[in-house]
Amino acid sequence: MQIGIVGLPNAGKSTLFNALTKAGAEVDDYPFTTVASNVGVAEVPDDRLNKIAEIAGSKEVISTHIKFLDVAGLVKGASKGEGLGNQFLGNLRGTDALVHVVRCFQNEDIAHVEGKIDPFYDIETVNLELILADLEVVGRFLEKARRSAKSGDKKAAERVETAQKVEDFLNRGLPARLLNLESETRALINEIGLLTLLPVIYVANAAENDWDRPGNVFVRQIEELAAKEGAEAVVVSAKIESEMAELENGEAAEFRRELGIEKSGLQRLVKACYKLLGLITFFTIESNKCQAWTIARGAKAAQAAGEVHSDMERGFIKAEVVSYEDLLGAGSFHKAREQGHLLIEGREYVVRDGDVIYFKFSV
Repeated sequence: MQIGIVGLPNAGKSTLFNALTKAGAEVDDYPFTTVASNVGVAEVPDDRLNKIAEIAGSKEVISTHIKFLDVAGLVKGASKGEGLGNQFLGNLRGTDALVHVVRCFQNEDIAHVEGKIDPFYDIETVNLELILADLEVVGRFLEKARRSAKSGDKKAAERVETAQKVEDFLNRGLPARLLNLESETRALINEIGLLTLLPVIYVANAAENDWDRPGNVFVRQIEELAAKEGAEAVVVSAKIESEMAELENGEAAEFRRELGIEKSGLQRLVKACYKLLGLITFFTIESNKCQAWTIARGAKAAQAAGEVHSDMERGFIKAEVVSYEDLLGAGSFHKAREQGHLLIEGREYVVRDGDVIYFKFSV
C-alpha cells in the first residue's frame, strides 16, 4: 500500500512523515524545507501478530508495510509553477490514497504561508491545486481520446463522454472523488490517474497540549468536513509523534500512557487507511515464520494464497483456517483443532480479518 502525504508548507507534513517512517526528512520552521519527494516505509503495527507468533513458536515475525511519499508543500498557484509542490505531484499518481495534513495549531514561531490558521481555506487551497493539475491531465486525455473517436473507435467515444463529465465536474472546483461514478465508469477513469479521485484521510495536526480537546474548533471543522465527504479524519500532534518516534518501544508506550494516548498516530492512521480502502489483515505461519498480509475485504481464499505466492493460487487445494480470537482462546493450534475451531475451507471461502491460514497447494 502506498500513501501520499500532501498539505500546505509548515502544516507538519514532514514532521509527521518522519514520525511514521523514521526516515529523517529535513524539517524546519520555514516554507519549502521539503525540496524533493521523501519516501519511507513503515511497519503496520498489529498486536495480534506477536501473539500468534508466540503461540506458534515462530522465531521470525514479519509485518505488512505501508510506503509513505511526502512531497513539498503545495501553495496557491502550485499547478502553474508556484512553490515546489507542483514538481512532485506526478509522483503521487501511483498512490492508493492521500493523507492531507491540515494545520490546527497556533505557533507564532512557525510561519503560515497565508498568515492565519484556517483549515477550510487551507484544504480548499490544496484541493484547488490538485484539481487544476487534474484538469491538465484530463485535457490531454480528452485530446487523445477525441482523435481516436473520430476514427470510429466506440471505446474511445465512451472515454470522451466519461472524461468530459469529469472535466465539467472539476471545472466546478470539485474533486473527482465526490462525483458519483458507476464501477465500470470509475475503472475507465482510473486509467487517467487523477489525484482528486484518490480517497482522502484528513489529518488534523494539533498542538501537543490541544490535540485531544473536544473544544478544538479547527479539529471539529475537519471532522465535520470528512464526514460530509465520506472521508476519514485522524487527529494527531505531529510534534508528540516525532518525540515518541525517537524512543524505544517500551519507553514510547510509557510516554503514551502518561499522555493518555491509547494508540500511536501510526496505528490510528493505519486503521483509517484500512477502513477507507476496504482492507483487512490475515496471517500465515510457515516453519519458524509468522507473517501478516494485507488484502481487500471480500477476497477469497485462493486470492489470499496468491498474495503469498502466485504458485499457491494456481495450485490451491485447500486452506486450514482459524480465527485469531479462537486461536488465542484455545492457546495452541492443537487445542484449536480439538475444539473444532480449525476449519478446512475451499478456494471460494471469504477471508475474514484476523484469520490465521495454512494453505495447501500443488506445484
